[in-house]
This record gives sequence, structure tokens and C-alpha cells, in this order.
Amino acid sequence: MDTITQAGQQVAAGLQRADILGYGVSSPGPLDTTQGMAITLPSIPGFENYPIVTALEQRLSHKVWLENDGISAAIGEWRFGAGQGHNSVVYVTASTGIGGGVIVDGHVLRGRKGMAGHVGHLSIDRNGIRCNCGNTGCWERYAAGPFFAARAIDKAQHVPASTLHGLGDALKPADIFSAAKAGDELARDLVEEEAKFLGTGITSLMHLFSPDIVVLGGGMSNAFDQLHPGIDAYVKSNAMLSFRDVAVVRSACGDNSGMLGAAAMVFDATS
Repeated sequence: MDTITQAGQQVAAGLQRADILGYGVSSPGPLDTTQGMAITLPSIPGFENYPIVTALEQRLSHKVWLENDGISAAIGEWRFGAGQGHNSVVYVTASTGIGGGVIVDGHVLRGRKGMAGHVGHLSIDRNGIRCNCGNTGCWERYAAGPFFAARAIDKAQHVPASTLHGLGDALKPADIFSAAKAGDELARDLVEEEAKFLGTGITSLMHLFSPDIVVLGGGMSNAFDQLHPGIDAYVKSNAMLSFRDVAVVRSACGDNSGMLGAAAMVFDATS
């Protein structure tokens, strides 16, 4: 909170109060954005039932708007990035977790308490691995970066010929993608498997929301060129025929998607 406050004050330095419309905040969830509350943030201990908006408004002396980071990034890509010009957009972030946001018919889908878009907790295997959320077989538990790396660590210890062998817990997703580019057979298999996991969830989202386009962001999208062929092949093999022409593209705004979406939220609210 101190860091957010300092950043806001730094940006506002030298400006007249009337020049500042307010502050948009993009945060991991689950959040109750209708109340400006963090319900519980598994990735940031200490934010259970925490009044983010009230606390920041007291610190910054301006109105604050709060949005889930997946929805905020979806808005950013829709307004300024890969989703520009489209009426319906699904955004998926694949990083330490899987999240997302949805634009339907030109409207941001927020749902009850502003909690729509927790797409990582769609079950892709009801008899699968238990997720940290308590559900089993969550898409996040298979396709997020840490679990991609965990599969690699487990498999590499049994394949001495692989360049991934011996890296142990130091192995990261970037190592897998680099090894795959260099021709490592295990790494290529892992990338192919990861693309199928991503394709599984993306196909379900296509069926649910019928978007014009699906935008993939987050750290895993840095290897989009390696993942896209497998994602595209999965969609074309498993999506209903009428959905197979929906393009899956890489985020155009990168790490700034959420920040841009948070800014757009303030502009929209004050225009």
C-alpha cells in the first residue's frame, strides 16, 4: 500500500488537483469491486477482507476505482491492444496462475461482486489434481507456469539425455522453451503438452462466450510463437466447427495491459 501511494504521489507531483481524475487500481483477486474490498488474495497474505479503495482514498485524497487484474487487462487489450476494433474479446493471462476477463457485445463482463473472469478455475479434469482453491482439476493447476515447470522437473530427472536433467528446482519455464528451441526432445514434448492444456481451456471459453478474438497474455505468452501452433491445432481439432475460425493472438500491451485497463476505467467513469 505504501508503494502504491508513493507511485501515485510521484505521478501527481506538479499537477493541479483538478487535473487528476482519480486512480485506477488493478489487483489480483478474488475482490468485491462493488465494495472496493479484497476478499482474499492468496498471492499477497494479509489482504483478507481488506478495504483497498477506502484505504487508498484516504492516502491519496482522490477517488479510487478497483478492478480485478484479469478484467483490467482485458479492458486494456480491448481498448488499446490486440482486441481493438472487436466487439467481443476473451483475454487469458497465463503466468503464475491463470486468470482472465471477458468483453461481450461491447460491455465488460463483471458479474456478481465484480468477480467474473476467474477462468483458471474451470475444471478440465474432475478426477484431476487438487487445486489450491479446493477444487479438483482446475485449468490453472495444469497450465500455469509453476505447474508447467513442476512437470518438467519431475520428468527431467528420469531423462539424463535432456539438457533439463539436473536443473532440479531451479528449472523455470524459460529453460524449457529455450531447450525446446535447441531441439531437446523432452522440452519439445513438454511445450506440446502445455499448448494442449492451454488449448483445452481456450476452446471452452470460445464455446462459452463466442468471442471475435482470444488474447493470450502473461509470462507464458513470451513464448507465444512456440505455443501457438499447438494451441491452434487443439482448437481446430476440438472446438465446434463454427468456432474454429476464432483467432488466438498474443497480447499487444504485454505487462502494461492491466495498467492501461485501470486507466481506461477511470476515464470511462468520469467522462
